[in-house]
Amino acid sequence: MDGRDLVRSVGVVGAGRAARGWHTVRAAWRMRRSDATGPAPRGAERARVPGSVVEAEPGPGGGVIRFARSELRVAVAVNGAVFWGWDGARAEPSYALAGGCPEPDPRAVLEPDKDGGRRVVAERVTVVVSRHGAIEVRTPGGVVLRRDLPPRWWEPVGGGQGRRWTQRSEVAADARFFGLGGRAGGPRLRTGTYRLWNTAPGRAFGCGDDPLYVTMPVHLVVADAGAHLVFHDSSWDGTVTLREGEEGAGSGHDLAGCCEVRMDGGPLRCWVMVGTPARVLRTWASLTGAPALPPSWAFGHHHARRNLGGGQEVRRMVSGYREHALPLDAVHLDVGRPAGRQVPPGDRERLGDLPVLAEELRRDGVRLVATVGPAVPVSRGDGVYDSGAEAGAFVRDAAGRTVRGVGRAGESVYPDFTHARVRDWWGGLYEERLGRGVAGFWHDMNEPTSFHAFGGSTLPRSARHALEGRGGDHREAHNVYGLCMARAGYEGLRAASPRQRPFLFSRSGWAGMQRHGGACSDGLATGWPGLRASLSLVLGLGLCGVPFSGADVGGSDGRPSPELYLRWLQLGAWLPFLRTHAGGRAGSGEPWEFGPDVLAHARVALLGRRRLLPYLMTLAHLARRTGAPCARPLWWGAPEDRVLRECEDAFLLGDGLLVAPVLGPGVDRRVVCLPRGRWYDTATEVAYEGPGRVLVDAPLSRIPVLARAGAVVPVRGEDGGPVLEVWAPAPGQAGGGLVVPDAGDGVEDGWDEPEIERYVARREGRRVVVAREREDGVTEPPCPVRVRGLG
Repeated sequence: MDGRDLVRSVGVVGAGRAARGWHTVRAAWRMRRSDATGPAPRGAERARVPGSVVEAEPGPGGGVIRFARSELRVAVAVNGAVFWGWDGARAEPSYALAGGCPEPDPRAVLEPDKDGGRRVVAERVTVVVSRHGAIEVRTPGGVVLRRDLPPRWWEPVGGGQGRRWTQRSEVAADARFFGLGGRAGGPRLRTGTYRLWNTAPGRAFGCGDDPLYVTMPVHLVVADAGAHLVFHDSSWDGTVTLREGEEGAGSGHDLAGCCEVRMDGGPLRCWVMVGTPARVLRTWASLTGAPALPPSWAFGHHHARRNLGGGQEVRRMVSGYREHALPLDAVHLDVGRPAGRQVPPGDRERLGDLPVLAEELRRDGVRLVATVGPAVPVSRGDGVYDSGAEAGAFVRDAAGRTVRGVGRAGESVYPDFTHARVRDWWGGLYEERLGRGVAGFWHDMNEPTSFHAFGGSTLPRSARHALEGRGGDHREAHNVYGLCMARAGYEGLRAASPRQRPFLFSRSGWAGMQRHGGACSDGLATGWPGLRASLSLVLGLGLCGVPFSGADVGGSDGRPSPELYLRWLQLGAWLPFLRTHAGGRAGSGEPWEFGPDVLAHARVALLGRRRLLPYLMTLAHLARRTGAPCARPLWWGAPEDRVLRECEDAFLLGDGLLVAPVLGPGVDRRVVCLPRGRWYDTATEVAYEGPGRVLVDAPLSRIPVLARAGAVVPVRGEDGGPVLEVWAPAPGQAGGGLVVPDAGDGVEDGWDEPEIERYVARREGRRVVVAREREDGVTEPPCPVRVRGLG
């Protein structure tokens, strides 16, 4: 027994938290015992490297290269993605891939290279393998984008489970790293070590906290020579250590950038996608699945309040928004699990008749969103617990006993979402909530989180999981737990309401989570670092293929100052998902609580977002087709621009708008870094020329938002109909844009992909001519056009 753990146990119970405290202590000691009888601790290990090339065998898209102590499978897919796997590892099974492994490129050939190595030559990429197992990825022109050194394995002496591995890579000295899921300290990932283990931090977090809810072994490397995305397909616990390179400043001695991936287990297999940022994200979406398209109301204003009272309090809150002329589209309620054979007593007491409340709010255009966690309270007679126990749905330990942890409702058990039968059972539970008026769901605490007095905040690492019939423990299943829960919920919602696009957002997930919905992070520290972290989270997730995400406005551990609240709301109004949030000490968190000035400016921000909904829906449809994030770094269209690569305090919303939020107190002007071209301040219509830095007004009433010259931005007119807002091209220039009209929710064609409308704008003296391009010719736009930027 560890004396420190005993002290922690006594401290937890003696701190006045006895109701949950005893459960957390018991769960912690139970986890300690379970892991002690689970996988044996690591003993003596033996290092291994591939050795020298022995032979090579051509195959589809590439082939197999055999070394003295390993073998390497290399294949280029028809979508241009490169796969390699060591020790016989293949692309499947994988929780990340959608629709199986892509077809190999029939034109890719394996041929000898110098010094006894081999290379695979394809149209978009060349992969060179040295005779000792180093792998270079090159552009068709021969430029080396990355060089992976021969890997190293550590295997238990005498055999047994648990083979660790390390893969070290080198990139250009000017390269910058992005991604690895939702990181609070980005979006650019600086030199340091980042853990790959989905984690609830247990406290409010800011820019310096890592890891968080969504970690992915996916990172994007952007350099002068080009961009490439890398995915190490292993869900085990691991780390990624990054070192940014240093150029020799004329000395000729550059220090290459470095990336070292260490995994505690799983196959050593990797995907690499090469090209522009738009191309690599398109390839990534074709590999891992198109993003799910949320309903249109998902892009409105959502509000969540911790410990929201009964139905009357919900009505008063919604009435307050209406009285203050503030848009509100959804209220997030903490109503526990998705369903039960009975309505939980707490819900009946707090909310009364939920269907009646839901119908009243729906008439005001407000939906109810339920907060759902995976923890099922141990309570005989409860529908969810009894049916799950009967179905054998809950995670068990190595001895076959049901694993018990602690959720918000006390002692709980956890479904094994890595089993298809369990996903079907859980997915069927959502229908009851839909029938009671709930319109959408937010998955909370699905890392999964289990409260323990000490020793970690998740399930025992020795807990057993089905892993689609392969079998394994929580070391492998932990990171994909939230992803599999999202799949269960999404498929259940599709089955229960086939004509409705599901609203499903998750706190935790993994590579491929975009197939089942979006992501939303809570727990941000109430302060300016929390505001900055919210932007980092959204941009990082977007570069990992999750285009629909947001982070709670206002933070979670205190009451923001009026200035902080307003600046946070002004940022959130331009992110893909907007949810305002009030923590336990923050009051109710409504805009009118912060004074008349903040209320007036908040109204402008929220009405501006409502006006922007057609543009947001267009970006959502394009994200589904292309994988491009809605919110993008400034370097998205010019990755070779080093100045833009260093800029982290502004972002692009689609191709047409540049948003420059205020991230600190007392600011009324700020410097904005502009990409190449002409840009208009949308508030004043003053034109600026990029590339370069400009000083722009940022009064408390608004943040700087600039429009690209020639951009076509669909907006909502005063009558609610569509309007094309066209920003004048520079003299002698042309512009244009794409518009995707949304068919709406709950209609027959709501799932169909609507036609993409293409518009072109030409500058003719003091006039701007706007036309719609169709296959059968050019026509006038079908809706009103408003030209801006002509003075």
